Amino acid sequence: MSLTLRQLRYFSAVAEVGRISHAALQLNISQSAVTTAIRELEELVGQQLFERHPHGVELTKAGRRFLGHAYAVLAAADEAERMPHDGAQVEGSLTVAASYTVLGYFLPHHLQRFAQLHPQVNVKVHEVAREAIEEGLITQRYDMGVLLTSNVVLSELSLETFFGSQRRLWVPAKHPLLDKAEVALADLVAEPYIMLTVDEAAATTLKYWSKTPHQPAVRMRTSSVEAVRSTVANGLGVTILSDMVYRPWSLEGKRIETINLRDPVPTMNIGLGWKQGTEFTPTMTAFRDYFRQLFQDPTSVRAGRGRL
Repeated sequence: MSLTLRQLRYFSAVAEVGRISHAALQLNISQSAVTTAIRELEELVGQQLFERHPHGVELTKAGRRFLGHAYAVLAAADEAERMPHDGAQVEGSLTVAASYTVLGYFLPHHLQRFAQLHPQVNVKVHEVAREAIEEGLITQRYDMGVLLTSNVVLSELSLETFFGSQRRLWVPAKHPLLDKAEVALADLVAEPYIMLTVDEAAATTLKYWSKTPHQPAVRMRTSSVEAVRSTVANGLGVTILSDMVYRPWSLEGKRIETINLRDPVPTMNIGLGWKQGTEFTPTMTAFRDYFRQLFQDPTSVRAGRGRL
């Protein structure tokens, strides 16, 4: 048996989310396929890479060392696959606007990879709120926006959504709700709720709660994802946030678990926006093509309104 990129991808996904079931959902494959790949990998390296717990897995010391090697191999393979053709270099500048959540939890990695692929493109990035991104695109202060396309209002913009990040319930370790495979919003009525407010998260939350006869019992409102993470990890409440901002540990090193929701909760959709009718420059085309290739062609291309 020889080591495969598939095994490394499955291993790194499990290491990042801390649960095989959630990694399988993100990878869009069966849980058994992930379990088999991890078992094969452990047999191959001759060491246990994960410690199994009732509500997830945790990297062993050997697993933490192996994760660094896995990331290095995957990054090298990824770059080799996306090596630009000779003579295909694009030159010029590109001004990009991004919202807080996108810039904090999604964009930096892609900016670094885009810079490697297109070293002659000078990308300038501005962090601004969604309303300012929309206005800036219309006035062409920004060439493109990387934003939560689910929240966009102005119909003068064209949007291209690349993926949707699933929202799940966050609870502290050993929370009683972890005994359930999934929960309903009705199960959360008696739980103190920690409400994130940045990037219109509170409005989105109240929108899907309003479709039920229940309301969250809000204990705290904050614009800080890290404050939400620490508050939940310390057992002071629960919240519903997307997988994109999920991390299994708080800054204090306390565990955060996630649970699937039975009620329909919209995904957090991320993509590009630009002014309708804009003639694409070579740098704009290269930037859009980067995301198209990475996410295997967009699943939603539209012009106009797109609110959750």
